[in-house]
Order: sequence, then structure tokens, then C-alpha cells
Amino acid sequence: MKIRRVGAYGICRDGSGRVLLARNSSASEFPGLWTLPGGGVEQGEHPDDAVVREFAEETGLEVRRDALRAVTADVFRLPGGDLEHTDRIIYDVTVVGGALRAEADGTTDLVEWATPAELPLMPFTAAQLGLPADFPNIPEKSEEIFRPERVQRFGAYAAATDPDGRILLARIAEGYPGAGLWHLPGGGTDHGETPEQALARELFEETSQHGRVTGLLGISHRYDPTAVGPEGVPIDWHVIRVLFRVLVDVPTEPLVTEAAGGSTAAAAWFARAAVDGLALTELARDAVDRIDGERAS
Repeated sequence: MKIRRVGAYGICRDGSGRVLLARNSSASEFPGLWTLPGGGVEQGEHPDDAVVREFAEETGLEVRRDALRAVTADVFRLPGGDLEHTDRIIYDVTVVGGALRAEADGTTDLVEWATPAELPLMPFTAAQLGLPADFPNIPEKSEEIFRPERVQRFGAYAAATDPDGRILLARIAEGYPGAGLWHLPGGGTDHGETPEQALARELFEETSQHGRVTGLLGISHRYDPTAVGPEGVPIDWHVIRVLFRVLVDVPTEPLVTEAAGGSTAAAAWFARAAVDGLALTELARDAVDRIDGERAS
């Protein structure tokens, strides 16, 4: 069985450079390994809020988010045989209150300011701290056929421009939430894909373009407990979206290449002046504002 999870985690250092780490308890799938404090994003919860909540639950400390540090993904085979894909959102955080204490009856049982190189670490934790990380081989990605009534989806999207400053947008097809609006190219990650791999695939499927990621712009989410998908069935829908800055160095005429029935009806390059006359999704509007800020700086 394939399992999908989204987690939010914090890197917190003290004045001497030590990192706050939590030890996985016997209730965890990986007992004894040390991890960055954090955990699963709840249905309808913004990852920005999840990292603060999880940090408090596991350490007793109140933290402030300083910056979005990284977005990554990994796949592990659990002891019971299931393949668990976890999309991990990593923040830099600072302690602003509370008192350090271990979690009671949770998936961690000890929390300490530590020198990471001296401890057995979860691979994603080691990688984020610049230490060697032993990740298992990620299996071939495959389509998820099972469609539950409650979905938490993780997606990667591109704020993409070309050398002339044009902005790349994709129009949502009929039958999908936001039909007719111009959106950012991108979409859900498949099981076993990293966000960057998903972005490259979705960018080509929806626009036929090849781009390069130049930065990580932010995290957003959208929660619609009564969404209706193309099958006409209501779904408790929660999408968490990572926004990448992308440059398409050699732009071509945008063409939708994904299979018939996909969520994209059309794609096009737009001069900045023309974008204001378009009906945009809130994610596309946010990306345009960020690009404007980038040009003004």
C-alpha cells in the first residue's frame, strides 16, 4: 500500500550552534532515530501553522518562523511493508517562549540541544543539517488509483518567466475547481517524486516548456471541504502548494501535452501589462505580485 503524508519541521539553533532535536519513540516507525521537531500537517491546516503547533507539542517551546528553508520528499518502506511518501517542508525557527520538555505518549520521547553529528539521525534531518544521509532508493512512481473521500494533496507550481519578462500561465479546464481561470503551471506530485521532479513533469505536460528552478518562493494552501472534482463526487480537499521561481531560457509556443481529460485547457505567454486583464487564481495573483516585487528590487 502507498501512503502519502505532508510534514512541517523546524531547524532551531542555540547560541552555541547546537540544534534542537527530538528522539523517535517506540510509537514511531523509526524508534531511536533523532529528527527535527515537527510532524504531520492536519487536514485544512497551513504548514506555517503546523510547524509552530508540532514544535510546541514535541518540545514545549513556542517558536517564530524566520524563513522557509527547503522543501523535499522521501519514500521509505515501513516495517509493515507499506511505502510511505512524505513531503517535508523545512523552516528556520527561533524560540520565543515556553519551557523545554519531552513529549508525553507521542511519537517522540526525548528532546535535547545536541551536536547532530554525534547522533543517529533520520536521513532527511541529516541532509538538512549538511551531514551524510542514507536514503533508500525511491521506487518507480506510479499513479494512485484509490480516491478517498478526504484528500490532502501536495503540489509544485512555477512562477515562470522568459528572457523577455513574459509570464507563463495555464487556464483551468471545465469540470475542475476554478474552471476558466488562469493558473500557474504545476500540479500534484506523484508517489515517489520530489517536488522538483513533479514541477518539471507538470510544466512540460501543461505548457510543453522546459525551465530551470532558480529559487523557492513560498508555501500556500487551499482548503475546500466541499470541493467537487471532475467525477462529480464531493471531496474534502486540502492542497498544499510549494511555489518555485522558474526561468524558461528558450521559450516555445505553449502547448498542452497532457492526456485528454487533464486539468489544463490552454497555456500561453503573457506580457506583464496583459496579465492585469486576466481572471487569475489567487496563487497566480500571488506569483505575479512576487515577480513584480522581484523586478522592483
